[in-house]
Amino acid sequence: MTVAGAQHILLAQARWFHERGYRVVVAFFYDLDGLHNKWQGEAPFKVINLDAWQKVGGLKNGFRLTSGLIRLNALLWREKFSVVETFTHHANILGLPLAWLARVPSRIASHHGTVDEFPGWLERIHRMIINYGIATDMVAVSEQVRQQAIKQERIRPDRITVITNGINIPFETRISEKEKDLLRHSIKVNQDEFLFLTVGRLRKQKGHTYLLDAIPEVLASFPNTVFAFAGEGHLREELESRVKELRITDSVRFLAIRSDIPNLLQVADGFVLSSLWEGLPVALLEAMAAGLPVVATKVEGVEDVIFDSYNGLLIPPADSGALSQAIISLLSNEELRIRLGNAGKALVKEKYTIDRMCEQYEILFQHSLKNNQ
Repeated sequence: MTVAGAQHILLAQARWFHERGYRVVVAFFYDLDGLHNKWQGEAPFKVINLDAWQKVGGLKNGFRLTSGLIRLNALLWREKFSVVETFTHHANILGLPLAWLARVPSRIASHHGTVDEFPGWLERIHRMIINYGIATDMVAVSEQVRQQAIKQERIRPDRITVITNGINIPFETRISEKEKDLLRHSIKVNQDEFLFLTVGRLRKQKGHTYLLDAIPEVLASFPNTVFAFAGEGHLREELESRVKELRITDSVRFLAIRSDIPNLLQVADGFVLSSLWEGLPVALLEAMAAGLPVVATKVEGVEDVIFDSYNGLLIPPADSGALSQAIISLLSNEELRIRLGNAGKALVKEKYTIDRMCEQYEILFQHSLKNNQ
């Protein structure tokens, strides 16, 4: 349980199926950010914390993991599920063999992109689980992720179905101008300042260091620009130190974990995704749905969504110079910002809604059950 893309998709999908009369249970191996009570209070379905790990658990985590797997095994045998879907490589490895032993007929793995520091021996186990029938199917969240799984991880192509991520479109009812003013004031952004937002955990994958290094060049041309980072993570202190070294403190806001991302997107003027790798980032889709002009790195699933100079600007990953120039291009050209924002919004509404995603999952589940019962 943490605030991230895969978890967001999991909960949205669970709600969609629950609303259509399916019996849904959601289980997490552990609660990283103390979210269990909040999420259970918001969900109309059961949300279970297996308590199989702790951030600072040491050797005791071995016992916790064993106990968590025993609890999961009991849940699977007791509830007699028709479908089990897992949402990360680790969950694929831990959950699907237990579902296979419990004779769950449809066992769906998913692949959301490169896994940071994933050991080779675990990758081999993961490949065996997918290729040899422990998983009945694997979903890749973009065509680029599918290609990565085939070429780099040697997953059999016939085992993979591409179902792109989808989002609820929460921007039809916009917050008032007064609410926008209050929100910008609360994060110390003046009305005459141009606000770029980035959303994601503060970790290596998101490439925040390269974004910070791009900011001084942007400010040299456009000093009234502010960059807000929504998210938390173990790199927070390192990134704050880098901000001081670059002397850009007045132009950077660290917002920590936020529950009002849709509202923040409505008060932002642009969006930056500086990731080094991705599957198909939910934050990017939400920014596009809000009509924001986007600068994003050319990685994995991003390439499936952003077409350079049509609905966003694409740059190479880990390239602060290219990132600063792309941001300056947006700041220099209001017509470009409007055109990119409108094109991005139209694409998300057409192809990346939660309904479209879940309808495809429903077809996959039904097909899998038909073939495996």
